[in-house]
Amino acid sequence: MKNNPFPYSLDNKRYHTLHYSNMQRFGRKIFKAVLECGFSCPNIDGTKGRGGCIFCDGGSGYFTAHGLSITKQLEEEHKRIASKYGNDASIIAYFQANTNTYASVDTLRKLYMEALSFPHTVGISIGTRADCLSDKVLDLLSEINAMTELTVELGMQTMHESTIRLINRCCTHREFVNGCFALKERGIRLCLHLINGLPGETPEMMIESAAEAAKFRPDGIKLQMLHVIRGTQLARMFNENIFELLTKEQYIDIVVRQLEVLPSETVVERITGDGDKSKLIAPLWTADKISVLGGIDKRMSELDTWQGRLAE
Repeated sequence: MKNNPFPYSLDNKRYHTLHYSNMQRFGRKIFKAVLECGFSCPNIDGTKGRGGCIFCDGGSGYFTAHGLSITKQLEEEHKRIASKYGNDASIIAYFQANTNTYASVDTLRKLYMEALSFPHTVGISIGTRADCLSDKVLDLLSEINAMTELTVELGMQTMHESTIRLINRCCTHREFVNGCFALKERGIRLCLHLINGLPGETPEMMIESAAEAAKFRPDGIKLQMLHVIRGTQLARMFNENIFELLTKEQYIDIVVRQLEVLPSETVVERITGDGDKSKLIAPLWTADKISVLGGIDKRMSELDTWQGRLAE
């Protein structure tokens, strides 16, 4: 790759791909098995707020078999994955819906250990909030981290307090920073989520959030466009023309600029979202994932740029 000092890719990408990372970590292709465990959220049950974030519909649970045990859900997920990739496919058990450290430590240990006991599990990924990482929970995560490949995913979305209040996150950026440091201090793999196109944000604000995320040297990053999902508060705002969505071209330009400021060692675990199309109101261009991915590749090539080019 011309002038690129960090070719972390096996398929000519100019960013550090998850496929490359998995091949280095596991030596083979790995798949996510999405789990739903009935967790709530302090921003839903009234502890810190109600209604959740304005874009939240409780976690995609797109492939999840609702109401089943962890083992049964993993069996269903592995069956789905094996139908395309074979019965020996290895999986990461992804605790995805709502806040997956928001329960007693005994409950969490039981669920995590059940996922670990599934024959095809090679790691665990836990989606949670930075303000739901008590010392006891962190102790448990350290215990799990010593047993398997653990990733904790934190929803950053943005660094800007005005946006944080608008989206009803009920977790300040300072709380988020504290959660990141707590995980990093314990050597736990950290993946951060950023959402582009949040109401009221300019492209410069989105680049600033990526630069702020870069300060934590996260092991992984997930970038995605804001999805307007049926039944959410965001959908009402969209229908009332309170904000405008990014175009595909704007999104591509912003992602390229974000990649430039992110550390080259940070794995890009998602670069565009592909949620449940049956619930998606807008933007419809996000449903054409291949076009978005190709657009990012093309723009990076045109600019002869790469992930980490402007990183500090």
